[in-house]
Amino acid sequence: MRLMIMVKSTKDSEAGVMPDEKLFAAMADYHEDLVKAGVLLDASGLHPTSKGLRVKYSGGKRTFLDGPFAESKELIAGYTIIQVKSWEEGMEWVKRFPPPHGDADCEIEVRRLFELDDFTPSESIDRFRDMETVLGK
Repeated sequence: MRLMIMVKSTKDSEAGVMPDEKLFAAMADYHEDLVKAGVLLDASGLHPTSKGLRVKYSGGKRTFLDGPFAESKELIAGYTIIQVKSWEEGMEWVKRFPPPHGDADCEIEVRRLFELDDFTPSESIDRFRDMETVLGK
């Protein structure tokens, strides 16, 4: 089971304010523990939305919208992806996740990633399995 731990943005993270060394150290400690346990798949912070874009699909057309985007509480500032044996094991790791914005009010969101076995077998799913093989997954 793969879980994504998403760090929600704050006004500071959207303004490009970098975390202090104490927070970097806490995150490094946590992620080193994930590596030692063999459950870390990926993790990274994201640049503010002012350096990104969105693509809106409507009526068969694509519209490109440059950032920044409003409502920072609904935006993602970073993520960690782990692979665990159960939801319960994942929650044990989530309980250890350091407060991502130090003492500032913030939240994280945890979501399960779909696995190919979650879908009805089909030719398209087989194509995705072939891609996983090529990627070494």
